[in-house]
Amino acid sequence: MPEHALSQSSSQTRSDTKLEDQIARSTILIVDDNEQNVELLQAYLEPLGCRTVPAADGIEAIKYIENPEIPTPDMILLDIMMPKMSGFEVCRKLKEDPATRSIPIIMVTALNELGDIERGVESGTDDFLTKPVNRLELITRVKSLLRIRHLKRELDRTMAYIEDIETQGDRSEADDPGVGPLA
Repeated sequence: MPEHALSQSSSQTRSDTKLEDQIARSTILIVDDNEQNVELLQAYLEPLGCRTVPAADGIEAIKYIENPEIPTPDMILLDIMMPKMSGFEVCRKLKEDPATRSIPIIMVTALNELGDIERGVESGTDDFLTKPVNRLELITRVKSLLRIRHLKRELDRTMAYIEDIETQGDRSEADDPGVGPLA
């Protein structure tokens, strides 16, 4: 195997391991008014090693997310049909807020009419799972959306770092007119 192929393979393995570690450190908020559904989802997600937090309805979920003393969840599994506030309302509220719009939301529902799916998309959901939930499908979708979330965070940090370096470079050029592209 060529040396550059070994290097690429090695860095890919490190990158995959880092993402798997990030997934294991993730927090998933499970919002469902049926305690058995919450327990089933928690059991299905256990192999990922991530932390799960239950919320019994939409209002409880919003309070949890808005609590400044608790880190924002990395993902939300959201039932649609709940008392007090529907999953559609919760999703819309979270996706309208710049502070929470990037949290991936998977709607978990027994509803499977086209109108319900359209309403979910209009409210901003990132994906759907139909009850009864298939364990493999759940894990696959959760891992995929968590990878995207963590990669987006990494990209945002990198872009902020580059912006900071460019700002520092602009300041040093202004301080020393003999430095810069036209000098």
